[in-house]
Amino acid sequence: MAIPLVECIPNFSEARRPEVVKLIRDSIEAVPGVTVMDQHSDLDHNRTVLTFVGPPAAVEEAAFQSIATAGKLIDLDQHRGEHPRIGATDVVPFVPIREVSMLECVEMARRLGRRVGEELHIPVYLYEEAATSPGRQNLENIRKGQYEGLKEEILIDSDRIPDYGPRELGPAGATVIGARHPLIAFNVYLTTDNVGIAQHIARTIRHSTGGLRYVKALGLLVHGRAQVSMNLTNFRQTSIARVMEMIRSEARRYGVGIYQSELVGLIPQEALNDAAVWYLQLDVFEPGQILEHRLAALLREKPADELELHLGEEPGFLDQLASASPTPGGGCAAAYAAASAAALAAMVARSTVKKKKYAAVEADMWHLIDQAELLRTRLTDAAQKDAEAYQALVLSQRLPHNTAAEQAQRAAAIEQATLQAARIPYSIVQDATAVLALAAQAAALGNVNALPDAGSSAALARAAITAGGLNIRTNLSTLPSHPEAQELLAGLLQLEGQAGAIETSLQVSLKERGNLLTPEQR
Repeated sequence: MAIPLVECIPNFSEARRPEVVKLIRDSIEAVPGVTVMDQHSDLDHNRTVLTFVGPPAAVEEAAFQSIATAGKLIDLDQHRGEHPRIGATDVVPFVPIREVSMLECVEMARRLGRRVGEELHIPVYLYEEAATSPGRQNLENIRKGQYEGLKEEILIDSDRIPDYGPRELGPAGATVIGARHPLIAFNVYLTTDNVGIAQHIARTIRHSTGGLRYVKALGLLVHGRAQVSMNLTNFRQTSIARVMEMIRSEARRYGVGIYQSELVGLIPQEALNDAAVWYLQLDVFEPGQILEHRLAALLREKPADELELHLGEEPGFLDQLASASPTPGGGCAAAYAAASAAALAAMVARSTVKKKKYAAVEADMWHLIDQAELLRTRLTDAAQKDAEAYQALVLSQRLPHNTAAEQAQRAAAIEQATLQAARIPYSIVQDATAVLALAAQAAALGNVNALPDAGSSAALARAAITAGGLNIRTNLSTLPSHPEAQELLAGLLQLEGQAGAIETSLQVSLKERGNLLTPEQR
């Protein structure tokens, strides 16, 4: 399977200090797996656009590091430039490229936004596909008034409350983070320095003021020439050739022409193909007629016997679980069962968001996804910790005990190792109970078509609670009077009671929404 790839195109409010731009770029390139594909710096805009790609986790980390670096080095109180901006890192979009869905990019935006807000104390607004309200889908709405205006309004206007981070601006400003489809940043220079003409043309062609769909445009003065600066958000619906011809037509009205055009960042090959087909009037054309496309296709078509298979080189978790080795054992299985339950609960929520029918519960489902992913990570880590705790217990039992001092030391080590071997499954039961609650919420509010998955999530979480409880009771049976042992057992009883109450509410949802109960449960 091909490696999943995400593109990120952050815009930074700096171009006139190349040493600062280099440090920001270095922070991105320092993350393994990430490749910077393009850099575009405009001195008049005082803005740099970097384009990089890589696996989702690496791209997300690189984006965070670049925001952190820019926040330290760029002071918006001192920044001046033609392009509108509200932050040192002004906007950070994620674009799915290969084996990655738009929903996954939305989740990346939300995770990054929360982290930037909590760790860097920079206000974050979500936009485009990640927007939390329709009014925040368009970047220009969020950037209204720029840094100077937002600095005052964020304090008093409820519509300007950020999605994450503090309700005040520091010198790093605010950052807009989101997920979107491929965008073409395209600028056209006119044969005049009259910026008013560029502004008139921008007003005519942009969609928000009655122009072409999927076109955003501004009129600016750049390099001493009037410039129509654009973002084309869907080149398949509104081609770059159509935009160019409309600008050419409007320019004639004012007695000026087109001096040149430029791209900011990268452009999909398909967009250039479409422009060439339109201008050359190639009414019968196939992408396979392009030499480079045909060569790339041939290179991909290798015989199956040339592919190397690496199946079975390392035993999987189930193979290890089935072996004679005591680790991994029941505690690890409990952790993985609960982690699987968390994954299923997140899946139900993901099948619910972005659907009009469930718009009223979208915020609940996003919160569910966040909590489920946090629990899944913790539970996956707990499986390893459980195995380590058992190994520590075994080692403590092997300590020498020939003298009274050694016997005392060994007894103390066994006691602490035993308690630790109970603490880990106790944490698993705690998290599994939280997952069970998420499964119940998914069953009550989530997509009804995924109701069986919510029920399966609950069943796995309940099994993890049972398995974890067995491990706790077994490990603590040798310490019946220890205060912490008694505390853990009392807590276990309380968690089991909570799980029973959650299951009762779950069964109501399964019955009312899908009639999924067994005859015995009914």
